[in-house]
Amino acid sequence: MPDSNTTASGALPVTILEPGRQEGAYWRDLWRYRELFYFLAWRDILVRYKQTAFGITWALLQPLLTMAVFTVVFGRIAKLPAGGAPYPILVFAALLPWQFFAASVTNGAASLVSNANLVSKVYFPRLIVPSAAVIPGLVDFGICLGFLAALMAWFGAWPDWRVITLPLFLLLGATTALGAAYWLSALTVKYRDFRYVVPFLLQAGLFISPVGFSSTIVPVAWRGVYSINPLVGVIDGFRWALLGGNAALDPVGLSISVALALILLATGIRYFRSTERTFADVI
Repeated sequence: MPDSNTTASGALPVTILEPGRQEGAYWRDLWRYRELFYFLAWRDILVRYKQTAFGITWALLQPLLTMAVFTVVFGRIAKLPAGGAPYPILVFAALLPWQFFAASVTNGAASLVSNANLVSKVYFPRLIVPSAAVIPGLVDFGICLGFLAALMAWFGAWPDWRVITLPLFLLLGATTALGAAYWLSALTVKYRDFRYVVPFLLQAGLFISPVGFSSTIVPVAWRGVYSINPLVGVIDGFRWALLGGNAALDPVGLSISVALALILLATGIRYFRSTERTFADVI
């Protein structure tokens, strides 16, 4: 009787383990494949501005037009309070994190489908793809931040010491964007309807988030419920960091936003990993 551990020819069976399939190896592979992350991020940045007439100016056009519309509608017509800050700066300080979030989610949601040839042919940690899609949003963020600095100088609205906390709120915004990108990229592979759902959700989110107005107009009794939108804490944090005493920051609302952003990231990673093995088959 041949040994149960041998084949009919007497040779020991060979088990091939694809690298990264095991949970521990997967996270090590994220570091091993970091050059792929750099390549995908750099490619997306180049494609974004390649063969465009205005180049990086496109990164400013949309927030500038949005700022102008919101300033007229909410600042001039509705006469909503700005807390002592010039209304254009109040709006643009909120558009910084919003544009970063919207661009990251849009790019991240479509990232796996747009890289279908790569995903279906070779192994690498698929989590790299939506993660790299967030980087072009950071480039646009840097461009718009420079314009905001010039705008604040024009109005003479200088930030105080709180500006050093800005990277923390950017990190909170990136956490929220990554969590949403992981969820939506995995869902888009399985349900292509999400290509149409994502733009609608972002359009609605622009108006339910405090972009064109200050969170102070929300009744105190509803602040906790309103903060279920994690971008409320991000936007209020940006304004608090950039506008100083002209912007309020609700600690309870911020805590809710932080908790929800972390939950969104954790569950997004968990769902992405649970469906990752099927991507190559259905994409």
